[in-house]
Amino acid sequence: MKRRTLHLLARGAVAFSLALPSVWSAAADAWPTRPIRIIVPAAAAGALDMTTRLVAQKMAEKLGQSVIVDNRPGGDTLLGTRMVKDAPADGYTLLAQANGFTLLPFTKREPGYDPVKDFSGLGFMTRSAMILDTGAGQPDRTLPDLIARAKKEPLTFASGGTGGPPHIACAMFLQAAGVNMLHVPYKGNGAALPDVVADRVNMICDGYISSAAFLQSGRLRALAVTSPERIAPLPNVPTFVEQGVNYTYSLWLGLLVKAGTPKDVVQKLSDALHYALTSKELSERFRSEGSDPSFVTPQAFDQYLAKEYSQMAKVASDLKLPRE
Repeated sequence: MKRRTLHLLARGAVAFSLALPSVWSAAADAWPTRPIRIIVPAAAAGALDMTTRLVAQKMAEKLGQSVIVDNRPGGDTLLGTRMVKDAPADGYTLLAQANGFTLLPFTKREPGYDPVKDFSGLGFMTRSAMILDTGAGQPDRTLPDLIARAKKEPLTFASGGTGGPPHIACAMFLQAAGVNMLHVPYKGNGAALPDVVADRVNMICDGYISSAAFLQSGRLRALAVTSPERIAPLPNVPTFVEQGVNYTYSLWLGLLVKAGTPKDVVQKLSDALHYALTSKELSERFRSEGSDPSFVTPQAFDQYLAKEYSQMAKVASDLKLPRE
């Protein structure tokens, strides 16, 4: 009797173990079973927040679950980034980020994360060109004009702060062109633009949306765009590459998950992001604002981040950016 009982228990254990893969498969197929949260490590109403909210709404349609945007500003985005790093790797907590994500580890004494090891990319939401703007009173009509003048006389460039995308974009251009200019940092590009308009500073690298009013009124002149191709709102403004400078730069906004998130969950999130970016509503809106919503795979985004992370190490060293 005891032998028969043991035999039955053994058969039951085998049957249960054989059933486990189908149970796990069913659970994976059912994901998501509850709302998904996207941590935005910046204040509401900024570009990252507004873009994430638009994308989240469309992703929810594809996933069949609510996608909630949760603003967690603080520590130059470190607070929100660390929250996602410390969350379970189950795909229910996402991170919205931008270019500073790959630079902060080189400008903070204790960043608390590694962009490549601690996170996996889902993809870009948008990529935008930076515009090299000069005041209308400046004599330069083309980028080669500006470069030639910078080689003959001291010039200045403004930015919204040391280490931010406008600073990095201009600094990388100057390196590629082999010229030097004095950096004049401000507390935000909004504070810097009036001095460029008034010709107190010679140039600035800025996003199209914040420059648009000045460009349309003729108070700023756009000499080049940092994207590989010209952008729709400024079809007559050539790229840096077109003007002989081998340089591109993108101001990107993207989504990430914690490293170790199951591949099938990452794929479902990627499919939802693809659905959002290819929707007519979002695609037309982003392109009209000068942004590129072209979809990339998680693998391609990971490769991009790894390359940018390596580039930022060199940029931080070359520019001698201080660690705070």
